[in-house]
Amino acid sequence: NRNNVTEFILHGLTQDKTVAKVYFSLFLVFYAIIILGNVLIIITINTSEQLNSPMYFFLSYLSFVDISYSTVTAPKLIYDLLVEKKTISFVGCIAQLFAGHFFGCAEIFLLTVMAYDHCIAICKPLHYTNIVNKHVCGWLVAASWVGGFVHSLVQTLLAIQLPFCGANEIDHFFCDVHPLLKLACTDTYIIGVIVAANSGVISLSCFVVLVVSYAVILVSLRTHSSEGRLKALYTCTSHITVVVLFFGPCIFIYMRPSTTFSADKMVSVFYIIMTPMLNPLIYTLRNEEVKNAMKKLW
Repeated sequence: NRNNVTEFILHGLTQDKTVAKVYFSLFLVFYAIIILGNVLIIITINTSEQLNSPMYFFLSYLSFVDISYSTVTAPKLIYDLLVEKKTISFVGCIAQLFAGHFFGCAEIFLLTVMAYDHCIAICKPLHYTNIVNKHVCGWLVAASWVGGFVHSLVQTLLAIQLPFCGANEIDHFFCDVHPLLKLACTDTYIIGVIVAANSGVISLSCFVVLVVSYAVILVSLRTHSSEGRLKALYTCTSHITVVVLFFGPCIFIYMRPSTTFSADKMVSVFYIIMTPMLNPLIYTLRNEEVKNAMKKLW
């Protein structure tokens, strides 16, 4: 009785048909790069004897999360760029919301775990193999998945109980909590605060942990040789680049009350498509070990 909406109409990324065709071509290429690039990294790491350190173990899972995260939204976005009426069922909308937050939050935790791994490797190199062993790596990855599931479950439960009385047009290209809150025929202030606390605090707190980790790394590098400093900075720069590209847009979108801005669509494109596409390039072009392993593989 509280919900008579069975489907939602998405406004999509643009209403201009010419621009939509350009976006279709671009995003189709970008999505292909995401799949091929990340699959290549996973295969390379899992078949190479040289890439057996925890850093590459985490990197292979990051590539898997990137594929999954972009697949939740990108195929639907690409398809909708060519159709006149962009619809998604209520169940499909909730499923997309759950999967998007699940993989997105898992990636946030995974990037934080990778920063911890870099911190231990550089600050305590003699104890590194004992502190970050295979058992610990497995638990850290499992914790990332569990954290993503709990976060996503909360977001989904908040969204699924919203009453919709007829309005079903979402001014976005995918289902997310903020656009759904705008359609609900009830006061959503409290739910909006909970959403901001759930999503925003996770993003911001993990970002603070990352900043602290790299501050500790920079301080510890003073005792290293010039060659050691350069190698450590070279490794960390790749990860810092990915962190900034992913966390910046996430904090912009979710660390605020339940309001929407015109820039939200393009910002969302950045962390849903651009960052997963750039990750393989950042980690391969700046990493000699990965490049050498790929040469041997092919």
